[in-house]
Amino acid sequence: MAELLSMKELEKTFIMHYLHGEHVVGCKNISFDLNEGEFIGITGKSGAGKSTILKTIYRTYLPTGGKLIFHSDQYGSIDLVTATEREMIALRKKEIGYVSQFLNVMPRVTALEVVMDAILEMGVSAYEAEEKAKNMLAHFRLPESLWDSFPKTFSGGEKLRLNLAQAMVKKPKLLLLDEPTASLDEASKRSVKEMIEQLKQSGTSMIGIFHDLEFMESVVDSHYHLENGVLNKKMVV
Repeated sequence: MAELLSMKELEKTFIMHYLHGEHVVGCKNISFDLNEGEFIGITGKSGAGKSTILKTIYRTYLPTGGKLIFHSDQYGSIDLVTATEREMIALRKKEIGYVSQFLNVMPRVTALEVVMDAILEMGVSAYEAEEKAKNMLAHFRLPESLWDSFPKTFSGGEKLRLNLAQAMVKKPKLLLLDEPTASLDEASKRSVKEMIEQLKQSGTSMIGIFHDLEFMESVVDSHYHLENGVLNKKMVV
């Protein structure tokens, strides 16, 4: 199985300027490898640094140490720690997706347009983008009556389902999932699981952080637990 991402001693330290420059460690000495089509789940207490790991990979946070070697279609082997902003924008458009618990979209863009825009970035036609967007919104059980509505009016669960649709419709090489089942009912969780299984079969690799251990263990291949800054591998039953 080919390696997609190799993380070596990743570190992120925050400088708290309002506390006279005090340094706060978000994560430190984080190392693991992710193969193509593999799903790694990360658990740990709130504040342990789980989201920080995902955000440093996506480069929402700029890492302060270590290496993140990503095997890209566009750039070959590239270190995400030192990649330029231009390179990261290109990778986010076509190769790396991120599902947050929070939806951040333009104010007057409809739900259908949110998902369509994600596909149009891949260079497909408007007709194909619309068809794929509608199929993905239907898969995540977002009512058709909401497709032409503005997401700011949606409930928390509806916003999360739209986030999932927006990220998963692109079938990226690497998908980062931050609590992908938070605020979802059981039917919606089944939709997420089905899409995760489809993405894995098509070769997408994933890293997710979870509090829902039962759901996590039903989809991941490897489980790491973060505690006191140390990442330990657990057995997956």
